[in-house]
Amino acid sequence: MREVLEKRLLLVAGKGGVGRSTVTAAIALAAARDGKRVLIVEFEEPTPQTRSPLAELFGRSRFSPHPQRLSDGVYGVTAKPERGTELFLGAVFKTPRLVGLAMRSKALLRFFHATPSLHEMGLFYHVQTLEKMRNPDGSMRFDLLVIDMPATGHALALAGLPAVLLRLIPRGPVADAVTDGQKLLHDPQRTSTLVVTLPETLPVSESLELIEGLSESEVSVGGVLVNRVPGLPFSADEMKALEELKAGRKLLGLRTLERLSRAESSIDRLQRAITLPVFRLPECPETGQELADAVSIAISNLVSHPPQSKVTDDRRPTEPDLVLFREDR
Repeated sequence: MREVLEKRLLLVAGKGGVGRSTVTAAIALAAARDGKRVLIVEFEEPTPQTRSPLAELFGRSRFSPHPQRLSDGVYGVTAKPERGTELFLGAVFKTPRLVGLAMRSKALLRFFHATPSLHEMGLFYHVQTLEKMRNPDGSMRFDLLVIDMPATGHALALAGLPAVLLRLIPRGPVADAVTDGQKLLHDPQRTSTLVVTLPETLPVSESLELIEGLSESEVSVGGVLVNRVPGLPFSADEMKALEELKAGRKLLGLRTLERLSRAESSIDRLQRAITLPVFRLPECPETGQELADAVSIAISNLVSHPPQSKVTDDRRPTEPDLVLFREDR
């Protein structure tokens, strides 16, 4: 995990509902605790939302298109296609007046909005500009950019965007900007992806497809974070005794035990399918900002104490979530 957090750009990807935004916030908090100045980036939805679940984890309704301080060492921003387009035009024309006229042209803005590649290029260029921000003394303003990627399909589209644009526009200022961004995106020394999933069949299947798609787009994947892993309060010998106990009996708690077994089977399937590191994040009872803080501590622990290659038999949490089985009479 430490190797992943040492990158310049960290993409957090996964299907909707796996806790991707919470993990994004937690990673930023953990990296800031480690002394980094971190910028959280979220992409504006095609239909702008009145609230952002990611921003709400920091007590805000949504982020601004300009970096704003959220907590010690953590800043947040929304990447917007209009802002990226404005920045790109400014880089090309070098004249603020011309840029202002272009951005006030309804026809031009409709063209950018109606053309998917140009719309997403605005997002892409905004991120490029954020990555290059510097302090007055010339140092980089942010050590790490953590990007909350859209759901799987859109994430793959953004990852493959540079290649698509370069086929459409092989020369000129657009091509130059895209090539610059592509070098960053495809450089495994500077950019990596963490895929977030759940210990369930369908999320694991979609994560495997996402990893394959990112690989085809030449975007490095640094590992998989399995979120909300239920704690297993039994050793191998105890599990064997439980198997014998439940044979031919109706016991309260069997559904919970079966959920634990399914979770372990899903993680085992994931580990057998890929050679990437697989990290576990435990279930947490907290919600909102407290949940982001709890997950950030779990991530800090992963950085300090990497998981063993083999799961040991002693996996008892300090407060087991499964304490008692009794026969249902």
